[in-house]
Amino acid sequence: MDVSQYLEIFIDETKEHLQSLNTQILELEQNPENMDTINEVFRAAHSLKGMAGTMGYKRMQTLTHDMENVFSEVRNGHIKVNASMIDCLFQCLDALEEYLATIQETGDEGTNDNEMLIKDLNAMLTGEKTEEAAAPPAPPKAATDVSKEKWRSIPLGEAENHVISEAVKQGKNVIGLTVYVQESCILKAARAFLVFKALEELGEIIISNPSAQDIEDEKFDFDFSIIMVTDCSVEKALAAANKVSEIREVCGALITPGGTEAVEPVKGTQETVAAEAPAAAKKVEPKPAAKEPKKENKAVEKKGKPVVNRTVRVDIEKLDVLMNLVSELIIAKNSLVSATNIEGATNAGVNEQIEYLESVTTNLHESVMKVRMVPIESVVNKFPRMIRDLQKKLGKKMELYMSGEETELDRTVVDEIGDPLMHLLRNSADHGLESAEVRRERGKPEVGSIFLNAYQEGNNVVIEVRDDGNGIDVAAVRQKAIERGTITEEQAEYMSEKEIIDLLFLPSFSTAKIVSDVSGRGVGLDVVRSKIQALSGEVEVKSKLGVGSTWIIRLPLTLAIIQALMVDVGGEKYAISLGAIDTIEDISPDDIKLVQSKEVITLRGSVIPLVRLNEVLGIESTKDSSEDLIAVIVKKGDKQAGLIIDDLMGQQEIVIKSLGKYINKSKEISGATILGDGEVALILDTNALL
Repeated sequence: MDVSQYLEIFIDETKEHLQSLNTQILELEQNPENMDTINEVFRAAHSLKGMAGTMGYKRMQTLTHDMENVFSEVRNGHIKVNASMIDCLFQCLDALEEYLATIQETGDEGTNDNEMLIKDLNAMLTGEKTEEAAAPPAPPKAATDVSKEKWRSIPLGEAENHVISEAVKQGKNVIGLTVYVQESCILKAARAFLVFKALEELGEIIISNPSAQDIEDEKFDFDFSIIMVTDCSVEKALAAANKVSEIREVCGALITPGGTEAVEPVKGTQETVAAEAPAAAKKVEPKPAAKEPKKENKAVEKKGKPVVNRTVRVDIEKLDVLMNLVSELIIAKNSLVSATNIEGATNAGVNEQIEYLESVTTNLHESVMKVRMVPIESVVNKFPRMIRDLQKKLGKKMELYMSGEETELDRTVVDEIGDPLMHLLRNSADHGLESAEVRRERGKPEVGSIFLNAYQEGNNVVIEVRDDGNGIDVAAVRQKAIERGTITEEQAEYMSEKEIIDLLFLPSFSTAKIVSDVSGRGVGLDVVRSKIQALSGEVEVKSKLGVGSTWIIRLPLTLAIIQALMVDVGGEKYAISLGAIDTIEDISPDDIKLVQSKEVITLRGSVIPLVRLNEVLGIESTKDSSEDLIAVIVKKGDKQAGLIIDDLMGQQEIVIKSLGKYINKSKEISGATILGDGEVALILDTNALL
């Protein structure tokens, strides 16, 4: 069987299972007796083992099989969860991630057998068996134990009891079944679905335990119970369920409003069941109610049926193609609007249709954007484990608090922000938080706190990494910059605290006295800033010595289509993102003052520097020097500036087109767009201008 076609699905699902295992084992470290968590870990390891085996990755299968064995013993109460087990399990997860990375690169799992880990896992089992030898052996299970398993009743509410009463009145059978799946079964949910499907051909399922959704999500052990309303006998229902492969046992009961009568388990196909059904099964079939007209019982419809999965995995490239098509549609719509304006069309019907087209394209754009939006949870979920490892490595006590994980961002942005956030968190753990002794001396709690908060702010998503540590020592940064020759002593005297802190973002600038594998490796914060700026975002720092630091990342919700203000500078058209604009002001040349030879205006108590776009862009302004000026006040965090333009052209939905890697010299230009008349307008990067 060629399984290569399933490789992408395998990679995606393995990532999900590994993330789930990381989260669950962290939880288990805090609550070693939590059986729900233990069961979750066992199920995830079991699923991984099955997937790896199906794909032919034997080393990965062996490792997950041994992890599953350990958790099977934990579930049975033979082994207790302890610190060494947790450490070993985390090492196993790292090994599985290494296998996955190799599979992604080469399609093969590599040659690392991870013998030491497998030895450690087996030692946990052998250690247990040695201890058991001293204890009296447990009595062997009777060979008939399995077949003695009974139907497990389901707690019923008022609605279900009413349905049962009505069904019995109509002469129908109400049958309860408990289905036991083989423990070697890999796809439990698929087997359960086939059982549901087989039984629905015989009647209506009114309730299941666990719920249909939990069964679909594989949140059950190896058995589940259902109650159904049917015209057929118990034997027939048992036989239908037994026909599904990898079903170990099916037990049934006939349910009446007054109680239940159990039926012994029956195995085999429908034919053998009919021949071998015990007498008890034959006694319980009630006679149909005499001359009672059958009514349609609507209460039993579609209840307890596993819902079809409402999510699909879509390759991001397919979404990119869809987004490009939407972009072209918006350009075509803009062309149509432009053409009718030029021709001065007054046809009310045409204008109405254009307005309708505008509404449809806007809704289509929003819908495509929603499809591309994913919660940042997928990125930040791995950080609690990282902080736990750093705590051990650095010998510091620390706790990570996260909020806003449900905040959504464009998929392409989410894929890129993981590394910058990881670097900032490592920075907080290594440089930010003090040792327990220093924290005690300063009257702080011994356990340091790191906060990761995400929230939406207008057209941006803001992610903050904050700690209650030492903060940035501005004097040390200033001294380091002078020593390196980055700035002179004279320059340092006139630089503000914020300007000094900004020096940390220069390439290879590090204040670390000792180079470690956690941070201070010369990679520095310049990588963080360049990554964020490549996503049209920005990063800023707020710090107070002895109190802590806050690193603030602002990112656009989308990188493809934006609402923009179109402006004219020297007869050329430029676009400014609406998300960056605060206000638009008319200013008189007399209002302009000079501060350190730079033009500023005072606006509502704030001093705002001016940027004459015609000078920055090397264009001659079409405005007379005596005329009033138009200033577009743009913002970046708490900074503002007034961009002087010649004329306003109005708001427009624009499609951002990259200028490519060959035209990247001008930092003031972030891209281009095609206007309705086919003309190309450049998009101004207000962050760079600020």
